[in-house]
Order: sequence, then C-alpha cells, then structure tokens
Amino acid sequence: AGGHHPVQEGEVFNMRYQALRKLGCGAFATVWLCQDMRRKKHVAVKVLKSRESFAEAAQDEVALLRCVSSMKKKDRAGENIVCLLDDFRMIGENGFHILPLRALGPSLRCLMGSYTAPGLPLPFVKKSLQQVLAGLHFLHKRCRIIHADIKPENVLLYGRDKSLQRLLPDTFDCGQRRDLRLKGPGGDLGNQLEESDLMSIEVKIADLGSACWTYKPYSKEIQTQPYRALEVLLGLDYGTPADIWSMGCLAFEMATGERLFDPQPGKYFSRDDDHVARIIELLGRIPPQIAFSWNKSTKFFSRPGALLRISRLSPRSLHSILADRHKWTKHEVTPFTAFLLPALQYAPERRATAAQCLQHAWLSA
Repeated sequence: AGGHHPVQEGEVFNMRYQALRKLGCGAFATVWLCQDMRRKKHVAVKVLKSRESFAEAAQDEVALLRCVSSMKKKDRAGENIVCLLDDFRMIGENGFHILPLRALGPSLRCLMGSYTAPGLPLPFVKKSLQQVLAGLHFLHKRCRIIHADIKPENVLLYGRDKSLQRLLPDTFDCGQRRDLRLKGPGGDLGNQLEESDLMSIEVKIADLGSACWTYKPYSKEIQTQPYRALEVLLGLDYGTPADIWSMGCLAFEMATGERLFDPQPGKYFSRDDDHVARIIELLGRIPPQIAFSWNKSTKFFSRPGALLRISRLSPRSLHSILADRHKWTKHEVTPFTAFLLPALQYAPERRATAAQCLQHAWLSA
C-alpha cells in the first residue's frame, strides 16, 4: 500500500497472506492474488492505500463491505456480491487497510474483449443480467447501498467447475488476448466453446470502492463516464436508479459488443456535452423540469430542448440501431427494447427498479 509491496508492510500480513502477484490497481487501492496460509486457498486481497487523504474512503469501504457481509447471512441474494471473507482489517503505522475477498475469475470486460462475435450469446446475457440485478436489488433494498460504478470491469466471472479455466486459461490476466467463438463448422477447435460452457459461468458484482449509502452520498460525481446516469451528468441528486441506468448501458454492451454511449470531446465542446447530446439523440428531448431543475444544468442548455454548444443532432432510435447496425430481427429487437427503455427513463422516480427489471419477460424468455 502507498506504493510499497504489501508483504513489506507488516508481519501480520506476512503470516496470513503470501502475495503471489498483483491483479490490478486503481486510484485508492491495489489488488493482489494471495495464498491464504490459514485457509490454504487463493484469495484476492485489496490493499487500500495509506495516504491520509484516502483514510476516510478506506473507512467507508470497510463499513459498506461489513454491511454486505452481515446482510448476506440473512439473504441469499447477497451471493451475487463479492464481499469480505473475514472481518479482517490491519492498520499499520501508515493506517493502511487489508480486505480479503473471494478470488474469482476475470471480468466481463475480459470475456467481451476475447469474444470474436459482436456481442455475447443472448442466453448468457440474460442469465448474467439476472444475477447483476439480483445483486443490485440486494444492495438497494437490504443494504441501502448505491454501487455507483456498474460496468463490465466490475462484474466478475465465477465458475464452479473448470469451464472458466477452459475459456480463459489464465483466469486473472486480461492482457493476453485469446479469441473465443461459439463452436461451429470449421475454424480453430482450440478456440471454440459450447454455449453450455458460457452458461455454466456465473457473475458477481465487485468493487464497492465508489459505493455509498442511499441516505449519505459521498460525491456529486459518480460512475465511469459511458455508464453515467443523466441525473449525475446534470449535477442533480441521485439514488439507486443511477445503478439501473448503468445496468441498461451494460445490457446493451453485452448484447451488441458496442457501448450504448461513448462520448468524446470536440474542439468546442466537452465530453459531458457530447454525452448529453448522444442521450438526447437516442432517447429524445429532456423535459425542462429535469433539464433546468438545478443550476448546473445551465452549463448544457441555452433554453428548453436546446444544447448550448452542440446544435446539430442526429436522432436515432434504439430500434433502428439494433435492426440496421446490428442486424437484429424484429422478433429480437422488440422485447429487448421493451426491457431496456424503462431502465433509461429520464426521471429517476419513473425508472424501473431492479425488482421490476427482474420480472421482465425478456429476461426469462
């Protein structure tokens, strides 16, 4: 932590966890694949950085993870969330924290990056979304937690048998690309898989590093840009519906292999400007009561329905994108858009909840 190898930070860590290699790092933490010497198994250990400015964020994440671990004992839906294996925390001389988590496989991002087809098989997409939504329902209702960063990188694959190892031999390394395709006539047999291989894989929501309590948001700006809800972009109050918007973006990306919104800055406008423009192009005019409900909104709009820095919009419907660009049939397009659009409602109070999404016919079809 704080730039040092974790095994150098304290004898308690040395005795319990043997660091094998780094799995990843972020702004607030590094994650290591470790051997738990007591349990004799691999675990992922998240080491929260020790800088004084990170201390409060570290305490918050510990509290959120403890809540999930506690509630998980009362509700099996908590199985869809990666949580603490132990209530174990070490504070060294610099105040760093160690969080032992279940070691899972790679993320959905890794699988999507290795998959040659434009989009994952829909049966797997539906099954994965059911598990993500069950996890969100658990977080929202049982724990009163907003995840605040739902995206493919934060949904981890989990195989109870050897399917995961067959699909991605090094289950922790995204760096080595391996093209995967569904089994069919011809082609490289070594890179083919049965759809049943994918269907044996489960997913879990990971990383509560950006999460917050529903009654105590920590930051005005949450979520990774392409998955950021409209109310967050506009600087409005947000709640659990922000996670549902991100889930909708995730669903489209899994099903098509393309981001629903991929905003880019231009010469005369920001990435946020482009993001709001792309949302309007897809979902229509933002009602004035939303667009002008807080002062920050005036940085995007000159008057109701008019963007300040982008004048030319190219409206396109979700239906036309799926039918024309991705060549989906009407039989595929109609139920999917019926599932997706309620998750992308502009008004958060009108947006579908995780429970309502789970009940949608498209998921079980």
